[in-house]
Amino acid sequence: MASICRPRDRAVSFRPNPTPTPLTYQTHAPMKIPRSHYLPRTRNGWIATVAFVVAMALAQPPVVHGLVNRIEPWILGMPFIFAYLLAAYLLGIAVLIWAHRRAL
Repeated sequence: MASICRPRDRAVSFRPNPTPTPLTYQTHAPMKIPRSHYLPRTRNGWIATVAFVVAMALAQPPVVHGLVNRIEPWILGMPFIFAYLLAAYLLGIAVLIWAHRRAL
């Protein structure tokens, strides 16, 4: 009895995958799960991510209202809270510029 399959089709194993998932229904080799593009891949990427999150956390209400909610002393003609928030946001912007220049 002649087979109508091409020779390259006979080499493929048709054993079922022991734990099939939507990403591994292939019959010849399990498919690699793609890495999330939301997670940094390099050490500098992790440093930039953590530094940016910390800079933004310093500008959020628990820190701002609890620790730096004061007018005195005046810094560069601004109340302390405004100068603090300016510094926190400039730090976040500096981290973003650093990450962009390093192509992270």
